[in-house]
Amino acid sequence: MPDGLLDAFRAYETALRGNDTEALNALFAPGPDTVRGDGKTLLTGHAAIAGFRSARTKIPTRQVAVLHVRVLGADTALCLASTREPSNGATGLQTQVWRRGPAGWQVIAAHVTLPQAPGPALDTSVWRVAGDPLLSGAPEGPLHGSRVAVKDLFAVAGHPLGAGNPTWLAGRKPEPESAPVVSALLAAGADLAGIARTDEFAYSLAGTNAHYGSPPNPAAPGAVSGGSTSGPASAVSLRQAEIGLGTDTAGSIRVPASYQGLVGLRTTHGAVDRTGLLPLAPSFDTVGWLTRDIATSARVAEVLLPAATRVPLAATRTLRLSTVDGHARPGIAEAVEATAARLAGEGALPPIEHGDLAPETLERWFHAFRTVQAREAWLAHGDWISAHPGSLGADVAGRFETASRVTETDAHQASEVVAEAREALRELLAGAVLVLPASAGPAPRRDAGSEEVEAERAGTLRMTCLAGLAGAPAVSLPLLGGPSGLCLVTSPGTDLGLLTFAGKVLETSR
Repeated sequence: MPDGLLDAFRAYETALRGNDTEALNALFAPGPDTVRGDGKTLLTGHAAIAGFRSARTKIPTRQVAVLHVRVLGADTALCLASTREPSNGATGLQTQVWRRGPAGWQVIAAHVTLPQAPGPALDTSVWRVAGDPLLSGAPEGPLHGSRVAVKDLFAVAGHPLGAGNPTWLAGRKPEPESAPVVSALLAAGADLAGIARTDEFAYSLAGTNAHYGSPPNPAAPGAVSGGSTSGPASAVSLRQAEIGLGTDTAGSIRVPASYQGLVGLRTTHGAVDRTGLLPLAPSFDTVGWLTRDIATSARVAEVLLPAATRVPLAATRTLRLSTVDGHARPGIAEAVEATAARLAGEGALPPIEHGDLAPETLERWFHAFRTVQAREAWLAHGDWISAHPGSLGADVAGRFETASRVTETDAHQASEVVAEAREALRELLAGAVLVLPASAGPAPRRDAGSEEVEAERAGTLRMTCLAGLAGAPAVSLPLLGGPSGLCLVTSPGTDLGLLTFAGKVLETSR
């Protein structure tokens, strides 16, 4: 250590904390060549630096944590110090080049990286694990610059799959490779921001999780987020991600989109590879995503959707089903009808046709859907649940308890009804776009009673099950107040055409 250097450095720190501008000025070399910079300003010349100090109103309070000295010559040395702000733990850096002359050691060049306060703590109700990013995407591609929040049902290389349940997570090993859909997003240039929360085993629509809490709903503070793609939806709403990758079995993309004023696309059943995805009910499970705008959703679609889903959408009629609307909360059906009529009048929707679906037929289809879903959910997870009693939250545990009582005979009979419904719905959808509420109403409040939540769930499922039964694509658009979504459903294979169509609808609505 050169003689006197450490004393000069300490004198500088003492003068800085005491705002002794005279001493600070004496410790910087005179003349026009002395420089001092930070993240905002570059000052050249002793006079400019002195003027900056005299005008400064906030006295630095940071403390030196570690000092590194590198001798550059007999009378020149580099001092690199890491600093810390005692009030909040913020860290910074200070780099100084010192030169020894007739007046002793003086700074001839300095750069300060001001202490930055730590970012907000990781919201563990939204994220299970996050990074900056967690996984980097390709350096270029159509999704470069976008961040993805991945639902904790997809395999992510190097991380265990959690399924929204800590007991399940504790028994899992890190995945050796990512699900193909995750890899495709990374290859297209998107960064993986993190793995986001899901309702337990995706068997819920509310967005609540007994173990990790309920993700926030920025669009309706105090209300539930919607699920089961709850974490990705909140991450997108909070602008912590541009894309929320999730699944939709009975509305798990469309419901959080509806509740949070997002664009939510459920793709044609089987269109996107489900390898590496933990199943709930494979007969209805689909991949989907949430975004804040239709253009981003379309870019994701161009990356993930195969040629089979690029069938042009040639809708000549707008289909409305009053039987389905009857399960919405008061005012929602009327809002959908008024919005559809306005859009049709402006040419954004084709002429409206009111279809005929008997209430008893809807109930029969709905119960068949729920029976097959329950049977497949129990086949997928029943053994593990039986071996880990008490590991589920009460609401999800109740659904699995019901699922455990569905027999093979029950499921077989229900499957026949599902096949009947699929054929009938695809016939209805031919040449049409079905317009209906994306959910029974706006998001219930977090403190809503169980009866209110179950009533909302029952009404919503009678709407969302139709796309599941048909294996059809559907998109929720933020077109109703509340927020509450307007859902468009079209024939299987028309996913890209549906997004183009939805974009025109949104444009007309502005």
